[in-house]
Amino acid sequence: MTQSRTARATATFVGTATTVLHLGEFTLLTDPNFLHAGQRAYLGYGLWTRRRTDPALRVEELPALDGVVLSHLHGDHFDRVARAGLSKSLPIITTPQAQRRLRRWGFTSAEALTTWESHETRRGDQTLRITAVPGRHGPGALNRLLPPVMGTIIDLEERGRRRLRLYITGDTLNRPCLAEIPERFPDIDAMLIHLGGTRLLGFLVTMDGRQGSDLVRLIRPGLAVPIHYDDYPVFRSPLRDFLDWVRDRGIAPIVRPIVRGETTVLLPEASGPPEDPTPPDVAVPPA
Repeated sequence: MTQSRTARATATFVGTATTVLHLGEFTLLTDPNFLHAGQRAYLGYGLWTRRRTDPALRVEELPALDGVVLSHLHGDHFDRVARAGLSKSLPIITTPQAQRRLRRWGFTSAEALTTWESHETRRGDQTLRITAVPGRHGPGALNRLLPPVMGTIIDLEERGRRRLRLYITGDTLNRPCLAEIPERFPDIDAMLIHLGGTRLLGFLVTMDGRQGSDLVRLIRPGLAVPIHYDDYPVFRSPLRDFLDWVRDRGIAPIVRPIVRGETTVLLPEASGPPEDPTPPDVAVPPA
């Protein structure tokens, strides 16, 4: 697979799970979180957490967007800054529960996808297909108290030929339901993996380093980019835990850490992974 000018595929890391994706002729925003250091994100049921980092971009600095992919409606994935600053006509692809809330807030183009359902957008010779895939935010009965979450597969096609297949995990634990993803969607070129080992009331609700490395081995992508790992105190598993696990399991060459404000190419054939997957300027907070 080669990367043409029109079929470029890059991700710019803004912070938390927020990225700007340039996929061919399309530009997407994921899980918009634009709170600054010291501001609170509300998590529901009277729970909140205070952000300890700044986003790499402000809402007003975003490029022109074709849409938003929102894994779920939590205060660290769609915050009050995004609610006030994003255009109410912007298409938002998300879960049915989040779509209902967004519509009440005036986001008239919010569209719901159920698991395995797809949304397509065409521009010239290119097609962007977004498919909802399974995600499970919490263990056992706790999952029913958390917002429903979806992962997404994004396929970029040009003249009927697939140029990129990207998997975005969303805030999920590694559970058996995820095994169907590589069965239905083989040959995943890249994945954006939500980590952090988030704990609420003592329960793990996002993947820690071990679960993340297990999922990378299951998906077998050409490239894995870790995000969502150090922005809030509820993230208890730092990036170095994940990097240690992938080294121990011999899959470090396909992992490419990214720092806020950095842009990475999502086509591994076009760029190739770095020899050392841990850049020296990655800031990892204490566990």
